[in-house]
Amino acid sequence: MATGRTRGRGVLEGVTPRPQGEPAHRDLPVGTSARLDATDVHGLAARAFLRSEGLSAEAVRSRPIVGIANSWSELNPCNAGLRDLATAVKRGVVAAGGLPLEFPTISLAEPFVAPTTMLLRNLMSIDVEEMIRANPIDAVVLLGGCDKTTPAQLMGAASAGKPAIQLGAGYRATSSFEGQPLVIDQLWELGDRRRAGDLDDDAWLELEGCLNITAGHCNVMGTASTMAVISEVLGMALPGSAAIPAAHAQRVAAAEATGRRAVELARTGTTPADHITPAALDNAVRAVLCLGGSTNAVIHLEAIAGRLGLRIGLDRWAELSRATPVLGDLRPSGPHLLEELYAAGGVPALLHELDALGMLDTSARAGSGETWAEVLARTAAPSNRSIRPHREPVAEEGGIAILRGSLAPRGAVFKRAAATPELWRHTGPAVVFEGVDDLHARIDDPALGITAAHVLVLRHAGPKGAPGMPEAGHLPIPVHLLRQGVRDMVRLSDARMSGTASGAVALHVAPEAAEGGPLALVRDGDLIALDAIEGRLDLLVDEAELARRRSLWVAPSGGPRRGWGWLHHRHVLQADEGCDFDFLRA
Repeated sequence: MATGRTRGRGVLEGVTPRPQGEPAHRDLPVGTSARLDATDVHGLAARAFLRSEGLSAEAVRSRPIVGIANSWSELNPCNAGLRDLATAVKRGVVAAGGLPLEFPTISLAEPFVAPTTMLLRNLMSIDVEEMIRANPIDAVVLLGGCDKTTPAQLMGAASAGKPAIQLGAGYRATSSFEGQPLVIDQLWELGDRRRAGDLDDDAWLELEGCLNITAGHCNVMGTASTMAVISEVLGMALPGSAAIPAAHAQRVAAAEATGRRAVELARTGTTPADHITPAALDNAVRAVLCLGGSTNAVIHLEAIAGRLGLRIGLDRWAELSRATPVLGDLRPSGPHLLEELYAAGGVPALLHELDALGMLDTSARAGSGETWAEVLARTAAPSNRSIRPHREPVAEEGGIAILRGSLAPRGAVFKRAAATPELWRHTGPAVVFEGVDDLHARIDDPALGITAAHVLVLRHAGPKGAPGMPEAGHLPIPVHLLRQGVRDMVRLSDARMSGTASGAVALHVAPEAAEGGPLALVRDGDLIALDAIEGRLDLLVDEAELARRRSLWVAPSGGPRRGWGWLHHRHVLQADEGCDFDFLRA
């Protein structure tokens, strides 16, 4: 192009230019690995134990030590490619003059962990934090990918306070089914077809074998991809790295470049607090809104911010949503595939359009150490329609709306980008389910008389009530309505929903029912008014009746009596505060 700009997606294209003021080298490493150079018995012992792994005397002296926190696990297929990426990271660390040392952490897989990975996100963050803090490393590369592994690593690294950079696993390849491209968000529709009797056993078995054909996380703009974007926008991953497919050679090249950058971070002492600033958090919020990203990002970003003593707050989300257009036209909200986002230029191309609207603080740091202004100076406009030009938005306002009202005094979220517009405003009678088991037992009961005008309500599925706030908020549509052709209806809960899901769903209602929030007072037949345009969620019951119900309400008894569940139940914060533990926030 005449401007001389590149597409901005290649992580090898000038990805690690050293910012002005960063020294090219220090004779000695910084941080806790300096103990390896000590001349006393403790220094000798530390070097001797490393040399038992086959390292040379020169390798264990006077080199920045880069830890590689690897969440690879055979119990986490999304992260199955991380072992190979760790090898490439090591090449980059060695090439830059550092010593790479890989270590494992907890790994959380969405399809396997019960009752929900969210129950263990904070545990993984503690694992990451303590391993970084306790070990003699100067910097750390965070290898994650599946939904909760990315925020857990960012939370832990932020708290540990050592230089850190992240690399995601990347998303799996697009498959095919019934002669059409197949990505993970279609599982919900196909599941409804199975419930309605439209997919026989042979087709169901075929789907099982072709849904996921490579390693990598979900291949739509769900939670994993949204968190990868957030990491890049926050400057915690290299520019252009988030959108690379898992099986692409450029992801391996990105791993090597990430290793080189980690050595630079060790030498300069740059920490997550230098990148995750109020300006960077605003940029990340705008990116999520602009992409129609996962509602789970609202919780995870708040938790990450809280580890550094910062706060975003739902009011800020609402303010930025009103001013930020939707430019990403990606599944599950639009027609385009993630491979097209990569071809369009990835996150830098998206930020190029936000910057053209004056909606990006380009003084914030990118993962290369440059400012985003410097990165965008060599970035071209998107090359395809997966990212709309800033003058042709998908929608004028952000993909996520924040709701408040008598039913959600501390807020709720609603993904407008994935909901039927005709249901953005709706008033209907409630049908209430007391937890996930009750939902599964009764949702298809014809005696309930559910119509498309009803509002399906799930409670006791929040941070404490479930426990762990599972992705149960995407309540299934009753089978008799599916057979009538109904594909969306208003649903609300104190739970979350998968970033791959869609529908007119109000989520994260706070305070949750188990805490005595108004959600606990809803009865079958109560009128509920949703307005995702004005940002309202109200229970249309007079105050005298609500006061009477409140006087009769009894808090759920019991709760876990030991172990992690006991700790979680007593210290987890509500959704509007990020569901972190009160004692982990800065």
